[in-house]
Amino acid sequence: MSKQITKNNSNKNHIYSRIHQILESARSNIARAINTEMVQAYWLIGREIVQEEQKGKNRAAYGESLLQSLSEKLTRDFGKGFDETNLRKIRQFYLTFPIRDALRLELSWTHYRILMRIENLQARSFYEIECVKNNWSARELERQKGSLLFERLALSKDKKGLMKLARKGQELETYADTIKDPYVLEFTGLAPQAKLYESKLEQALIDNLSKFLLELGKGFTFVARQKRITLDGDHFFIDLVFYHTLLRCYVLIDLKIGKLSHQDIGQMQMYVNFYDRELKQKSDLATVGLILCEDKKEAVVRYTLPKRNKRIFASKYKLYLPSEKELQTELKREKLSFEAQKQL
Repeated sequence: MSKQITKNNSNKNHIYSRIHQILESARSNIARAINTEMVQAYWLIGREIVQEEQKGKNRAAYGESLLQSLSEKLTRDFGKGFDETNLRKIRQFYLTFPIRDALRLELSWTHYRILMRIENLQARSFYEIECVKNNWSARELERQKGSLLFERLALSKDKKGLMKLARKGQELETYADTIKDPYVLEFTGLAPQAKLYESKLEQALIDNLSKFLLELGKGFTFVARQKRITLDGDHFFIDLVFYHTLLRCYVLIDLKIGKLSHQDIGQMQMYVNFYDRELKQKSDLATVGLILCEDKKEAVVRYTLPKRNKRIFASKYKLYLPSEKELQTELKREKLSFEAQKQL
């Protein structure tokens, strides 16, 4: 009897689980459908407002009175969400995205409100594509925009490369395509002014691994921390090891507190050589090394590595999300450095 009761309870649990999944799926589909309809409706409303404004002799004055009148009537009939500020955003939505068929059904109104604030057309196109490709939430889009992801990836691109980045999003064709400079690690919660140890930074990255993977970019999977390699009885430890599923190669990361030295670069070269000769499979491509450091001296990097280096990189990291002005200044310095290296 007890076995029969247990079996019945098990069947009921299975049925409940299936029904629960059906309802959750339906709820998600309904939410997506509502979101799609809302975005489409706002685009249509924006078009109506713009076309009506264009009929007015004094567009500015007429536009303001039109928005005020619409706001009062729509709020009366449909409730909140139609104040003058939102109606201006809806109008701007149509002006920013004038082709209705080009709207991405995967993106919410919140996504589009963030995208509208991006003045650079190439950057806006890039973020729109990356949102869809990577299923970014609105919060993740806000963070990536604030960290100037487009500008960081565009650092080493020529005009043709920038256009491709804007049209297709991030495409990984070379090792350098996976590298950013600087990396923004504000999600660790570590204070920039606090005394920091490499082990503490490493632990913070592991504790926030999902966010670190987002900052690293697409294709990274975590493999190991403090990976030990032994050479002639001496032990060495690689801070973090990842595998890149798109480029099909190992990516070794070393964390450095303070100023980068030529010994640090030489050590990474040893790690990369060891992985290439002892651990990588025949189907894997050559191993990549990335040194994340507080202070990167370009001359040290330039003269330690061979001219044709394409596999070992040094990038700065920041433990807070800088202002766009700070990041722009940083990127300009990196751009000048990059151009100088190309001329050598």
